[in-house]
Amino acid sequence: MSFVDRNRDGEQGFTLVELLVALALFSIAGLALLKLQGVTLASTSEIDRQLVASIVAQNIATDALTDAAPPAIGAASGVERNMGVDWSWRRVVSRTTDPRMLRVDIAVVQDGRTLAGTTVVRLGAVR
Repeated sequence: MSFVDRNRDGEQGFTLVELLVALALFSIAGLALLKLQGVTLASTSEIDRQLVASIVAQNIATDALTDAAPPAIGAASGVERNMGVDWSWRRVVSRTTDPRMLRVDIAVVQDGRTLAGTTVVRLGAVR
């Protein structure tokens, strides 16, 4: 058996230019994946903030519904601590077309942005 050289003229593998182009393409793909991961993490963080803000809004609404005395008509605000973060909230209580009922609008605000809100209706003062 004799060794047969199957390489043809100049076809001995990839050239340096081809390797550099391939490396550049892989680098661009890697950077795109890193950017995508960053965007995904930012989106997840925002969803987490909105979820906790929604829980805070529901807690404020539950307090307004279950308190023995109805909330005073008008605006109120406060700070609720949840998951180690202080959440600012605004509550606006107004009358409805039914004089026995009160409308309670709640908004949870952080950095001047409303992250979550809810509206509930409860029985006003019983006479």
